[in-house]
Amino acid sequence: MSSDEADSNRRRFLTAATVVVGAVGTVAAAVPFLASWNPSARARTAGAPVVADISKLEPGQLIIVKWRGKPVWVVRRDAKALETLPEVTDLLRDPDSNDSSQPEYAKNEYRSRKPEYLIMEGICTHLGCSPSYRPEITADFQGGFFCPCHGSKFDFAGRVYKGVPAPLNLPVPDYYYVSDGVILIGESGEA
Repeated sequence: MSSDEADSNRRRFLTAATVVVGAVGTVAAAVPFLASWNPSARARTAGAPVVADISKLEPGQLIIVKWRGKPVWVVRRDAKALETLPEVTDLLRDPDSNDSSQPEYAKNEYRSRKPEYLIMEGICTHLGCSPSYRPEITADFQGGFFCPCHGSKFDFAGRVYKGVPAPLNLPVPDYYYVSDGVILIGESGEA
């Protein structure tokens, strides 16, 4: 074997070895990089649906469930609250929830699957403050939710009144009833 032939074989070997080592290095660098694109277990849990037991909820009572880092209110409306809903329709900006991307079951007077229960996100659509629950009915307010930051008012269905800073009704998340006393927030339950 001549020295030119030996040099040529050596070059081929070194080129092949360099390509193999480079490919292994690229795969070794790419695997953790691509794995970092997957959400962490904590992030997956934060966006996962949550179960809420509403079996012990009394009429007029509100409970708060945390979902995706937001408060979700579950309100069991009493008969008096349900009676006020048609009375305030003319005072509301969007009584039928047509302005927003709400689930179909939220596009009614009650904005819920069952009139007795209201499930909605507890964040004002103006600047993200958390309105307070005001179940008492007075001469100047028919009860519902009041945002202390800028004075937006919402009725017992989370529908926004006209003439307040909030532009939209309070959002209704996807949810469904697992049973009479349990709801799953974060999935619509529809095929």
